[in-house]
Amino acid sequence: MKSIYLEKKSGAESLIEGNLPRPDPKPGEVLIKVHATAVTPTELQWFPTFNTKSGEPRAFPIVLSHEFSGTVESLGPDANGFKVGDAVYGLNDWFENGAQAEYCVAPASALARKPASLDHAHAAVAPISALTAWQGLLTRGGLQRGQRVLIHGAAGGVGVFAVQLARWRGAYVTATASASNLEFVRALGADQVIDYRATPFENVMCDVDLVFDGVGGKTLERSWPLLRPGGKMVTIAAESDKSSEQRVRDAFVLVEADGSQLAELGKLIDSGVLRVFVAEAFPLSKAVEAYARASEGKLRGKIALNVVEEQASGLLVGKA
Repeated sequence: MKSIYLEKKSGAESLIEGNLPRPDPKPGEVLIKVHATAVTPTELQWFPTFNTKSGEPRAFPIVLSHEFSGTVESLGPDANGFKVGDAVYGLNDWFENGAQAEYCVAPASALARKPASLDHAHAAVAPISALTAWQGLLTRGGLQRGQRVLIHGAAGGVGVFAVQLARWRGAYVTATASASNLEFVRALGADQVIDYRATPFENVMCDVDLVFDGVGGKTLERSWPLLRPGGKMVTIAAESDKSSEQRVRDAFVLVEADGSQLAELGKLIDSGVLRVFVAEAFPLSKAVEAYARASEGKLRGKIALNVVEEQASGLLVGKA
């Protein structure tokens, strides 16, 4: 199968195109014909990218990208809930080869039917960010109607879903972003927006029920005093996992694959509650260029890689 992969531990500039053996689904797994996947540049710093679960170096070649949209090609033993030809989206194992290839495998439990209102490129960029927002706000944060939530990094890949989900939940949403993104974030559903460069958010906020932090560092540190008694802190900033502060480690959320949550998110997408944004889409063969573009930052939405070239066909997609 056509694939993009690394032959050594290095950066995205070393990605090469070639042919690799098509994987076979194990018990409980599904073989997916990949139509599109998404670029996550930080994956090159993740532990699972170059290591096994036991800590040993992973064998090369290594295929990146673990979120995808495509169709079911075949089912392994005891893989239930889907049939050949179903359009699906989801995540596969961080410690296994990803979806920058014509085929990938994933547990059936990590899949859901693709939102009908999205093309494959838009569906492919949703799983990690949308699940992170869902699990941070709802599962860990327990956000309820009428509560006050402060979302840092509201224009980022996860932040755009967090703002929309918090609005849907019925919370009062305050969001921090750069000046150029304030109206964009307001349009997503934020009740109050703060230009973090112009206004120290702690000067205008207090008694917050939940802080959802996508920035970390000083932003996280300055947010603790804003919580009301019993308020909750959730952070997705990677460095928080290794913090010397127990409260920071306790607040850290690492996304987990969950097909049932993806199914609920898909319903919200198809009903128009959630908009999905693709910053740009590249063909799979242009993966190196796609990573270079992603590294420039200042994107609204993630970058997609099209494995199968398709037309958007007028489907409902987010426009930044």
